[in-house]
Amino acid sequence: MSGKNIAVAGIGYVGLSNAVLLAARNRVRALDVDQDRVAMLNDRKCPIIDDEMARHLSAQDLDLTATTDPATAYEGAEFVIVATPTNYDPVTNRFDTSSVEAVIRDVMRLAPDAVIVVKSTVPVGFTKDVSARLGTDQVIFSPEFLREGRALHDNLHPSRIVVGEDSPRGRAFADLLAEAAMDDDVPVLLTGSTEAEAIKLFANTYLALRVAYFNELDSYALTHGLDSRQIIDGVGLDPRIGTHYNNPSFGYGGYCLPKDSKQLLANYSNVPQNLIAAVVDANRTRKDVIADHILSQQPKVVGIYRLVMKSGSDNFRQSAVQGIMKRLKAKGVEIIVYEPAMTESQFFGSDVLTDLDEFKRRAQIVVANRLTPDLEDVAARVYTRDLFGAD
Repeated sequence: MSGKNIAVAGIGYVGLSNAVLLAARNRVRALDVDQDRVAMLNDRKCPIIDDEMARHLSAQDLDLTATTDPATAYEGAEFVIVATPTNYDPVTNRFDTSSVEAVIRDVMRLAPDAVIVVKSTVPVGFTKDVSARLGTDQVIFSPEFLREGRALHDNLHPSRIVVGEDSPRGRAFADLLAEAAMDDDVPVLLTGSTEAEAIKLFANTYLALRVAYFNELDSYALTHGLDSRQIIDGVGLDPRIGTHYNNPSFGYGGYCLPKDSKQLLANYSNVPQNLIAAVVDANRTRKDVIADHILSQQPKVVGIYRLVMKSGSDNFRQSAVQGIMKRLKAKGVEIIVYEPAMTESQFFGSDVLTDLDEFKRRAQIVVANRLTPDLEDVAARVYTRDLFGAD
């Protein structure tokens, strides 16, 4: 197979989708610290929940192998894609980029000529800072715009390709992504490294803003006994606003929006602003409103239907319903959880059930961020703000 030698560090949503995307035309070696994930990938089983990714792994002819050994992964690599996690650290008020820096150091030692493409989300200014501190000019940044559960689909049909370096190697990496996509004429932007970092954070914070806006619209309607859907339908028919991304929820959650909006706010430390802080604050306020509305019904036992952020995901990280749980528990309400994706019997002191019938019997109120047919028989006891049956 012709093509490039590519290594991918980290096989979560971002890393695995890039590995599968590029392995159709290139030799790809994936690195991960989790031996079970590595074994699954080598057996062509998908280690994350993503139906299209699972189909590609089982059906496509991919030059893709996985390993836990950095030397094996990086040997001969022309490009190394870094997709390790950068969780937001509330103590430092920044992303924890230690895993990214560890990969950069390994690649500098094991494959010094490789171009290091950071796909992990990082603070604005990280690429220039880490390059100066580690003494390398091999690091570029290229943001990802993926939805969990649709990661490969969003790489096959990208809205845009952004690479934070206007150079021959930046263009070469952009071309790799564009050639692997199924759509023609994908917009390609070659920008400065810091501008590319800002694009990612500003894009996700805008999405968080939109979620917060329609949630606050819904909070107003709840307080005044109005029909939220009628208001949202009327607002959305303005073509400048549109009818997308407008479904009320318990707050924005998941892996990207909470941490990216907080990181962007931290990057504003020396810049006057009001709106970015309001986006972060609005998510806390929304959970207060929802919890108070549930508590007004004076339940003794509240059932939380699913901890995952949305359908097609196995991600519990920062799911908005966890904030609702904490507020209800603080008022003495017993919480039970239905989450078939969990193997543990407890989640922060609450019973986790995998038997849906038992869950329905025990819960006086069933709290569901999104409605599903599973709950039709207890619809009268379901509390949700889902108006459109969409994420």
